Amino acid sequence: MSRRVLISADDFGLSLAVNEGIEQAHRDGLLSTASLMVAGGAAADAVERARRMPNLRVGLHLVVIEGPAVLRPAQIPRLVDRQGVFPSDQLSLGLRYFFRPDVRRQLAREIEAQFAAFAASGLRLDHANAHKHMHLHPTVGAMMIRAGRRHGLRAIRIPCEPPGPLQEPDTAGARALRAWTRLLRRQARRAGLATNDSCFGLAWSGHMTEARLLRLAAELPDGFSEIYFHPAAGRDALLDTLMPDYEHEAELATLCSARVARALREAGAAQVTWPDA
Repeated sequence: MSRRVLISADDFGLSLAVNEGIEQAHRDGLLSTASLMVAGGAAADAVERARRMPNLRVGLHLVVIEGPAVLRPAQIPRLVDRQGVFPSDQLSLGLRYFFRPDVRRQLAREIEAQFAAFAASGLRLDHANAHKHMHLHPTVGAMMIRAGRRHGLRAIRIPCEPPGPLQEPDTAGARALRAWTRLLRRQARRAGLATNDSCFGLAWSGHMTEARLLRLAAELPDGFSEIYFHPAAGRDALLDTLMPDYEHEAELATLCSARVARALREAGAAQVTWPDA
């Protein structure tokens, strides 16, 4: 098997600093793909930038935790607070999404609304994934796939990070996460969706530095790997609140690093995007 690598970025539309970082990483670096938060505070700006970059592939970064919803609070009162924002308690949300029929009905409406909002942008839907990997939840994953297929979805991220290439000790949490990915992969295959074999950016989330990518490049497994980042051109109040310890600017520098690009080439890793069909 050959090594194929997709280089992507999450949180497109979260803030202007993130949008600027993604644009720079695409124009001057390795970034080919970005995932859009359709209800993010800078979503309109992200869409305008994407229209100026026809080679940037854009998909939906589904938000069902710690972020704004598309529907109004009165339409989904079981999901969001009065400001229309999802809570950040992953365990509590997971239980409610699984056991509460009233919550699931509102969740299905919101997921459909996010795909519809993406379609309204006029951008071509390249793929889908979820903020905080919430599509690993069987209810969220199934709803994302059903709604996505109605909107032409062809590919989803499987956040399965093999421990070997990281050259760091495996953890119980990482092993549990990999176990959950098996269900999502089965759901995707039944729906005929394309998936990646491996995914990198979980253990080092927010800290995908040049030194780490140089190390990872030489250890990439065979097959199709997605490496995702959180670049930004600078800090802002929202990033300081939501991700105070993330090294957004360092991740942007990694994406624009000639040394990283050379290391991937020397490792025989061909840069690819999600398949068109």
